[in-house]
Amino acid sequence: MTAGSLSCSVTLLSNATAQAIWEALPLEGRANRWGDEIYFAIPVALDEDHAQEVVQAGDLAYWPPGNALCIFWGPTPASQADEPRAASPVNVFGRIDGNLPDFGSVRSGTAVKLERA
Repeated sequence: MTAGSLSCSVTLLSNATAQAIWEALPLEGRANRWGDEIYFAIPVALDEDHAQEVVQAGDLAYWPPGNALCIFWGPTPASQADEPRAASPVNVFGRIDGNLPDFGSVRSGTAVKLERA
């Protein structure tokens, strides 16, 4: 995955959302920031699948109401402390490998791409 000059690898989980994302790769869009979350619309339409609002830093998720891919690395405006919290339930489908890059440096409008390695 790349976001501007940042690059990292991700591991997909074993669930239906991850399978649908895998089949749709490569995916790219322009970053929208919401606190310490980047999201962008993708051409995938899925229902909630074991969806949750509270996620972990480094989680990749799919947001059904917006057909969007989300990257979480810290608190959002919906957080109730330091946990990353989505605006509404998301389907977690993957995780960033290793240390989290400094996604805080990624501005809205920056190109983000998720592709097969």
